[in-house]
Amino acid sequence: MTNKNNNIWYIIFTMPLFLVFLIVVLVPFLIGIYYSFINWDGIADTPKVFVGFDNYAALLQDKRFLVSTWNTIKFTIFALFSVNVLGLVFALLVTSGFKTSNLVRTLLFMPNLIGGLILGYIWRFIFTDGFKQIGSTTGIDSIFFNWLVDPNYALIALVIVFTWQMAGYTMVIYIAGIQGISDEVLEAAKVDGANIWHRMTKIVFPLLMPSFTICLFLTLSGAFKIYDVNLSLTNGGPFHHTELFAMNVFNEIFGYGNYGLGQAKAIVFFVIIALVTITQVIITKRREVQM
Repeated sequence: MTNKNNNIWYIIFTMPLFLVFLIVVLVPFLIGIYYSFINWDGIADTPKVFVGFDNYAALLQDKRFLVSTWNTIKFTIFALFSVNVLGLVFALLVTSGFKTSNLVRTLLFMPNLIGGLILGYIWRFIFTDGFKQIGSTTGIDSIFFNWLVDPNYALIALVIVFTWQMAGYTMVIYIAGIQGISDEVLEAAKVDGANIWHRMTKIVFPLLMPSFTICLFLTLSGAFKIYDVNLSLTNGGPFHHTELFAMNVFNEIFGYGNYGLGQAKAIVFFVIIALVTITQVIITKRREVQM
């Protein structure tokens, strides 16, 4: 009788969440798959023409889509490295035991609390007016200039902003992992003569693999799906050199009115993210060790 009552309460509490997931996520996703096989401009009076896999075939001929794909790959690789390296360095720094570590931890995490659109506009001012002023004052205008109008620097600027936003978040996860490592293990290694490099590479990093799994997953999915910072910082410019995957899909659907082609891009987008993140989780999970 008790198990039956528990099951009833379980259904009562989970059913609203299931319905929300069904209405907000699953049903729109299935409708999106259907739209990817039709040609439609989004106007209700316009007939929907079934075109099969033509939209998917057209992706290979869409140069702007291929450019945005390559831009996203480059951005994700750079962001994956910079966010996690900086987040790990921050975590090691604030767990070293100096007096103001709590204040530093708070300040490093604060950028993550700022919305992506606001963050982009703040850094847009820095890269335009701020860098220009520094360059004219110091005379180092080969470095301090408006990066957002230079195709070679605009994507780097986007990586910097994303790193500034995400490094503090990954820092918190790495801190939790570091604090979960037993002090006795590190002390024993120190007594056995292991230097700081061997302690980090042979003990700390292997035991941090669960944290690496989470942080790499969050960074990969966040970098692939980034839109708000991309919109407010560069808006895809100059000349589509920073138009990433999500922005390309949005522009195709709502900018050019190609709902079928845009949904085909979105499905491909979903498949790529799923394959990359699942592969990453499987690889890093296999390297996790238990205390």
